[in-house]
Amino acid sequence: MAAKIRKGDKVIVLSGRDKGRTGEVFEVRPDADVALVRGINIVKRHQKQTQTQEGGIISKEAPIHLSNIAIVGKDGKPTRVGFKVLADGKKVRIAKSSGAEIDG
Repeated sequence: MAAKIRKGDKVIVLSGRDKGRTGEVFEVRPDADVALVRGINIVKRHQKQTQTQEGGIISKEAPIHLSNIAIVGKDGKPTRVGFKVLADGKKVRIAKSSGAEIDG
């Protein structure tokens, strides 16, 4: 199945602690149906000191389920994603709300 949400997409959170906030996807894990979004779902982790990293309490993004995020359309509102095959045979993602192509 083609990916509806990809790395680099601007998304909005639909439910949970960060509902309504937007961010950019920087990693997608399709096998687990989760994505990591910059600045969203921040958790604190205790990290042991190593030769390369300093120890202490660090903040980092936790994975968020794909069903809880949606791509931001041209109007700034969440939109569902569909697919369309162009005349040259290329498959592109389109925003269901506006019908516009999603850059990617």
